[in-house]
Amino acid sequence: MNHLLDQARRYAAGSARIVGPPTFLTLRRWALAAVVVNVGITVTGAAVRVSGSGLGCPTWPRCTPESFIPVAHDEISPLNMAIEFGNRLLTFLVLAVGVACLIAALRLPARRPDLVRLAWLQPIGVAFQGLWGGLVVRSALNPVTVSVHFLASIGMIAAAYALYARAGLNESPGDGSPPRQRIHRHVRTLVFGLVAAVFTLLVVGVVVTGTGPHSGDEMASRFGFDIETVARIHADVAYVVIGLTFALAFALHITDAPGYARRTAWTLLGVEAAQGVIGYVQYFLGVPAALVNLHVLGATLVWVCTLRVVFATGSPGPRDASEAVTGELDAVRA
Repeated sequence: MNHLLDQARRYAAGSARIVGPPTFLTLRRWALAAVVVNVGITVTGAAVRVSGSGLGCPTWPRCTPESFIPVAHDEISPLNMAIEFGNRLLTFLVLAVGVACLIAALRLPARRPDLVRLAWLQPIGVAFQGLWGGLVVRSALNPVTVSVHFLASIGMIAAAYALYARAGLNESPGDGSPPRQRIHRHVRTLVFGLVAAVFTLLVVGVVVTGTGPHSGDEMASRFGFDIETVARIHADVAYVVIGLTFALAFALHITDAPGYARRTAWTLLGVEAAQGVIGYVQYFLGVPAALVNLHVLGATLVWVCTLRVVFATGSPGPRDASEAVTGELDAVRA
């Protein structure tokens, strides 16, 4: 028994060394890593779909009925099998980073319940995504299940970014101190409207993808909508998003909002413009697979930049966050 306890202590100590010292700065770094890996697996998931590798591993949790790893199969291309299996392996990287976020949040000297709750969403989200991925395979890439798979990744990106941003605040929510109002409340309402519009754009985007030619496999079903109609709706929502973003950037300027908040709005507008160019080019070129994948990357970047606007306009700016981390580090050294 003592031997087992010693092994457990060594494992915990080793995990602590990997995660890093118990500081808010460490937690922010892991949260940022969670944003990156969640964006990465979303993009590689799109690569699985556009390459026709969605059923490269036709069973779940095994890759084939006989093996957990790819083996030669008469009816499946080795390349498709490798692409799908590689995407499955990335799940373990996302899980490892999620667990590191949770450990970092639990080890803070002054534990914050809001950060712990956000950190828990990462490993829980990975577990959900893994089980849902099994449903995607077993449903032969039904477009509804595939769409939920993508939107769940969008939710995990939001949770990871919220963890990153809130770990930089220099006060704990619910500690009795009034929140800092960075911008006019009506402008803040415009921010929430923009978030709703961007999320709607993402939902319509997955409908377009589920209706179009890149369904992940020849056997996969598709939405029964007219592709021209849903593509036009997607473009119309994109115009609304761009218009709201420009209105927000202008409102932040005339209300003399902090410079960081204004820069995040203009950055978002630039990313949206680039995404719009990619969308139109892929449409007129007949939706080539490479541009579809690039468009998915652009969608995740638009979402991340939108989240930056949300937290830049409703929380302390970078200087305040830096001071919070510095003060916390000084307290640990003392």
